Amino acid sequence: QVQLVESGGSLVQPGGSLRLSCAASGFTFSTYDMGWYRQAPEKERELVAIISSGDGIHYSNSVKGRFTIYRDNAKNTVHLQMNSLNAEDTAVYYCNRVPRAIVDGTEYWGQGTQVTVSL
Repeated sequence: QVQLVESGGSLVQPGGSLRLSCAASGFTFSTYDMGWYRQAPEKERELVAIISSGDGIHYSNSVKGRFTIYRDNAKNTVHLQMNSLNAEDTAVYYCNRVPRAIVDGTEYWGQGTQVTVSL
């Protein structure tokens, strides 16, 4: 059974840094592309960064140069290092595999981790 557990979110001041982690289980992690997504209040979930099974990487324009995604296939984890945070980065952050798992007929998502950037 697929399971994704995000952690590392917290309240941080503008300009600060955070590292998010995602522990994955229930599938062959190394063979999947893995992405970080975020959903701000009253907005749709958006892709932040994705790392392929071959370590190809893509970032959204809004985080390019500030965020770094990396994975550890030995530990089945994917991380997001976030620097120079600003208020627009405030959101619940989720990790997920591509393609996403379907559980009971719907896409599976973990619980996410809250990132709040504020003074």
